[in-house]
Amino acid sequence: MAEIRVPELAESITEGTIAQWVKKVGDRVEKGEFIVELETDKVNAEIISEEAGILKEITAQEGETVDVGQVIAIVEAGEGGAAAPAAKEEAKAEAPKAEAAPAPVVEETSGERVVASPAARKLAREKGIDLAAISPVDPQGRVRVQDVAAHGTQPAAPAQQAAAPVATTGAMVFTPAAESGRVTVEKMSRRRQTIAKRLLEVKQSTAMLTTFNEIDMTNIMALRKRKQEQFVKENDIKLGFMSIFTKAVVAALKKYPYVNAQISGDEIHLNNFYDIGIAVSTEEGLVVPVVRDADRKNFAAIEYDIKELAAKARDKKLGLNDMAGGSFTITNGGVFGSLMSTPIMNGTQPGILGMHSIVQRPVAVNGEVEIRPMMYVALSYDHRIIDGKDSVGFLKMVKELIENPEDLLLNS
Repeated sequence: MAEIRVPELAESITEGTIAQWVKKVGDRVEKGEFIVELETDKVNAEIISEEAGILKEITAQEGETVDVGQVIAIVEAGEGGAAAPAAKEEAKAEAPKAEAAPAPVVEETSGERVVASPAARKLAREKGIDLAAISPVDPQGRVRVQDVAAHGTQPAAPAQQAAAPVATTGAMVFTPAAESGRVTVEKMSRRRQTIAKRLLEVKQSTAMLTTFNEIDMTNIMALRKRKQEQFVKENDIKLGFMSIFTKAVVAALKKYPYVNAQISGDEIHLNNFYDIGIAVSTEEGLVVPVVRDADRKNFAAIEYDIKELAAKARDKKLGLNDMAGGSFTITNGGVFGSLMSTPIMNGTQPGILGMHSIVQRPVAVNGEVEIRPMMYVALSYDHRIIDGKDSVGFLKMVKELIENPEDLLLNS
């Protein structure tokens, strides 16, 4: 027998949540084969089997919290490769035990094993929906809660129909929403719990203020249009706004170093590096991978980094090193249509720049009204380190560099 234990992932990670079993009791596993996905507050980890054999027992179900070092499965060791006849017969003989043991929560009503999130399986069971009948949006075929909700529901049970509002003495009596089926209860993922906890900690432990400005995007958009074809031809990647704003932020951080600092006890540590976090939205919440040494990279190199990190975030492949140690963060709510927001700072960083939608608006230009593509930008900062003068000056410099691309090139 071989025990499958939760591995040590990092010093700061002590527990995780079983996100998905890709093998079930009775399945053949090979040495080094990925059998279960573990979700932690920082990354998702793929746990492998160190032995080849039959998965005899699963001791931690999907959605369950487990500690580092905890046994979560048992594999009966055997020879690698395809299962021998004897091994197959043994697996059949053990089938009744496998059914009696705690089995992974997998819906297979149609005989087809479906990859789905725990919340999706729970909702599908409640609604009586066969997961195999659902067409997921995820290109990898994983069924999400949204897919189940969109598929449809069963007719309300008689007891639920009888629980409709009834008029009594001029008032309305309602069955509690959660009991009447009008509310779907979904347990927060470990990552969502951590995001909520850390955002609250930032709000409570910093003197956060936000200052705003607006940027005329006319010149930078014209530059991109003129140079895009040549840029793609030379670098095999498009020139996006994120690399442009990253270079503008780095230049402004060099002029206003306290916006690139952090508090440690009664000391202020001024960072002499420029590791810029780029907020990326995923199904499980916002993550902030870091573009390292952005001051030493050209626009193409930054675009490559952002593209790679975003892909890893979407595929849940980000490692701890991808997200640790950033000195400042940029977030772009404009991709979702946000016109203005007050972004919350990331961890111990002293500031975060929020980009927003580019909107055609009337503005005064040389005494006349013109329609220009305008973007509101917001800088949220820790007032314990950064004074108003530096915060306003920093944001004003970012604005001026974007509006005057030649100056941006000279400063980068």
